[in-house]
Order: sequence, then structure tokens, then C-alpha cells
Amino acid sequence: MENAELIAVSTQTALRNQLNVVANNIANMNTNGFKSQTLRFEEYLMPVAEASLFKGGRDQTLSYVHDAESVHDFRPGPTIETNAPLDVAINGDGWFVVDTENGERYSRDGNFSINALGELVNKNGQKVLGNGAPIVFGPDDTDIQIAKDGTISTSEGIRGQLTAVRFENTATLKPTGLGTYDAPDAKPSTEVTFIQGVLEKSNTESVTEITTLIDVTRKYESVSRIIKDLDDLREKAIGRLGRIQT
Repeated sequence: MENAELIAVSTQTALRNQLNVVANNIANMNTNGFKSQTLRFEEYLMPVAEASLFKGGRDQTLSYVHDAESVHDFRPGPTIETNAPLDVAINGDGWFVVDTENGERYSRDGNFSINALGELVNKNGQKVLGNGAPIVFGPDDTDIQIAKDGTISTSEGIRGQLTAVRFENTATLKPTGLGTYDAPDAKPSTEVTFIQGVLEKSNTESVTEITTLIDVTRKYESVSRIIKDLDDLREKAIGRLGRIQT
């Protein structure tokens, strides 16, 4: 009976982790450039917890559920037109490069602004890099234009060029918080275009996530009922055993 409860608890733990992932996806449905996440599960055979010690029995090694890994969906999200001169979307396989206190990081969120020093930054205040250097504007710069190749020009001339990188294997991308990712194999991406006045939104599919949320919740409740039934069964067994002994 204890083994059955342990298996049920392992299922609950996996479902709780999946619930956290789904909740995070739903919470970021309106986050620019957000990439949804899923969990992959696999069977885990407990090497020491087994029920195969009784001669002539049919017991086998106990099978638990285990959330093996989390996987991000890096497909592009839908785009919306904002007409804001510093909003930029990448069309194609590419990522913006931003400078953080931990080095270069990568993002699909093109909601940019200009800080007090005249530097182009993202919503987190991290500097957007163009050709390895920050893009800086002067106090007299007006009429900001961003060409398809990323060249940024103003009334006072060219101020820099946005660059994009790509990855041979997106599985190497690891989230580092604030909508940024890190990976060791970034390469220049030359087959992209930059679109001014447009933002890429989250690729989270609301209907899919809500459906998954309902399904996970029902499964969790079902496992909870099983655990309660096992507890009730143990309580009855102990009660009967006590009456027999007396």
C-alpha cells in the first residue's frame, strides 16, 4: 500500500511541476517575444523500491513518473503593428543581442527605448548591441528610421546597425530571466529583416494552455482521491487488525 502511495505522490509532483509551467505560460501570454515551455515525462524504474521479494509472486520493479526535462517552443509568435519608431520585430531566424552584467544575452523582444545616456535599451534597461557595440543617439536626433537591414538613421545621420544572431541547435538556449537566453554557439544571422513599428508577441496559444490547465487539474484531483482512498483503506485495515488481536 505504501508503494502505491509513493507512486501516486510521484505523479502528483510531476503534475504540480507541469501546472507551474502552464501557469507561467498563461501569465506571459501578453509578454513580447515570450517562448512557451512544456515538460517531457518519462518512466522511472525505482532501483531499490520494488515488490519482487516474495517467492512465486508476480510483483515487479515499481514504475514511477518523472519529469525528465523542460522544452521551450522557439517558433515565432504573432506580430502586431504599433507604429512606435523604436519597436522592432525580426522576420526570420534571428535574435537580438543585449548587453547584461553577465555578458551578451539574446532576446526576441524588440520593445526598445532610449535611456538618459542616449543608448538604445530594452524594457529591462539592458543595452541593445549593434555590431558588438551600443547604439547611441544624440540630443538633436529626430525622425528615427530603421531599415530592413537594421541600419538606424536619424535626422543627424546613421547611428548604428542592429544585428541578429542564430543558433544551429535552439536546444542549447537556456533562459536567464527577463525574457533573455544564453547559448554558446551564437552565429551572425544574415537572412533576416528588421521591421520597424512592429512587435513580436508571445507564441503561447491560450486555448491550448487553458485546455492543458483543466486536464492537469483534473488529473491532480483524481490522484488526490486515490491517495485518500488508500489512506482510508489503511485505516480500516489497522482497525480490523486491532480488533482481531484483542
